[in-house]
Amino acid sequence: MAATTRRRTGKLDLDPATVRKARSLARTVGRPIVRIARQHTTVSVERATLRLAGLAGADAEGTPWVNRLVDVVRADVGLEHGVALPVWDAVRRGEGADLRELAEKASAGSVRFRIPEGPDAKRARTAATRAVGAGIRRIDGRRRERERLIRRIGDAPATPWVYLIVATGDIYEDIPQAQAAAREGADIIAVIRSTGQSLLDFVPEGATREGFAGTYATQENFRLMRAALDDTSRELGRYVRLTNYASGLCMPEIATLAGLERLDMMLNDSMYGILFRDINPTRTFVDQRFSRQVHARAGIIINTGEDNYLTTADAVEAAHTVTTSQLLNEYFAKEAGLEDWQLGLGHAFEIDPDIPDSFRLELAHAMLARDLFPDAPLKWMPPTRHMTGDVFRGYLLDGFFNLVGALTGQGILLVGMMTEAVVTPWLSDRDLALQNVRYVMNAAGNLREDFRPEPEGFIAERARQVLAETIDLLEQIAAEPGRAPLLEAIADGTFGLMKRPADGGKGLEGVAKKARDYWNPANEMLEAR
Repeated sequence: MAATTRRRTGKLDLDPATVRKARSLARTVGRPIVRIARQHTTVSVERATLRLAGLAGADAEGTPWVNRLVDVVRADVGLEHGVALPVWDAVRRGEGADLRELAEKASAGSVRFRIPEGPDAKRARTAATRAVGAGIRRIDGRRRERERLIRRIGDAPATPWVYLIVATGDIYEDIPQAQAAAREGADIIAVIRSTGQSLLDFVPEGATREGFAGTYATQENFRLMRAALDDTSRELGRYVRLTNYASGLCMPEIATLAGLERLDMMLNDSMYGILFRDINPTRTFVDQRFSRQVHARAGIIINTGEDNYLTTADAVEAAHTVTTSQLLNEYFAKEAGLEDWQLGLGHAFEIDPDIPDSFRLELAHAMLARDLFPDAPLKWMPPTRHMTGDVFRGYLLDGFFNLVGALTGQGILLVGMMTEAVVTPWLSDRDLALQNVRYVMNAAGNLREDFRPEPEGFIAERARQVLAETIDLLEQIAAEPGRAPLLEAIADGTFGLMKRPADGGKGLEGVAKKARDYWNPANEMLEAR
């Protein structure tokens, strides 16, 4: 072989130098965001730290004690030092026998906090490290418990894992539906979160029975569903995974609760909250870094939200923005400690089916994602935008979607419903959708072994075009002015056509720049890993 020949890999024969350039540009764009995340904290990061130390419950009005305690500490000494030293200093001074009593007294106005110094600071640091460390050890234990259960019960036989949604609003109704879905073949149960919860700056407490288009994400709801699916896992002889949403204003707290209650996957995208919920960019990036560190520690697989871009932007014209976001999500995730097997990078089958060669375009985009991220369990999302209410057409589109998943080795296959555009699906619709998946996977599940596109054919050329456009976009972002070019690109509407300025959005008031003496034991333990 000539010395000048470049080795190409993957079914698309992508140029390794081009792939390296794309990743290098993603690092260049992402590093300033990581610096900002390291320089700031948020109320949710601090509340998550207290949750790791065991503070739970809520007052008579439903406001969690972690919110009450952090709010008082912040009012007394600010957030920029972290809450750990003031809180455990107060406990050591006898202001409360434990965190719960301290929170109750602080909420009543009978406690004043300070930043301890000297020996007092050292003792507070020791006490905080011990308390938060217990929570970290519990997360470690839940990860080992998952691994033991998979060895003892058995795992889903092969990927793609079939991912199915329940969303009744009532956790006690979700449970039997989730168990029935697992018996019908679902490998992953996703409990859709109640509409609007991402904009709540607190996590509701306890089991909930009312939610709009979904069920509230709470620690008790997590516990109940995990226990029920464990029973079903034993019944079926395969471990059934549970998914929820670590996004919105309480991303770090929900990630922590997921680790404590042994959830297996979490929706966790670096930009979704900014683009589609108008949450402040700095708040989002700070919170997502902490949440991903928790996911890394807990052995949780993240699912990213690139599919959402294609609900607002054209799936052909904006294909490169999906790949750009995937590369950025990969960088942010690995910087936070996640491994390849934990990267459920998202993309979707959303090209207008009336476009000529739409199936080949979908195949090119899916193959590009698979070749760029060969060790990641990609999350493949079904058609939604161009579902018209014609159930026969919709069922056929879902079959094509499943076939692309088989041809390209997607790791997580979300079940498409032919009534997507009409109503919340009937259970009978779910049964038909699962039959569609089973038929395609039984008939063509191993077709990937035989399929390789022509090196200079339509599919390979389209994939290379999208990758080239991705590099062009990353170069444009890197050239933006300012200390964090990605923030400028987001403000310009680069992703999903949503324009979100860096100083706008919800939750900015919950961000604080760290002081030189900022300290958080959870940060230390998660960073050490």
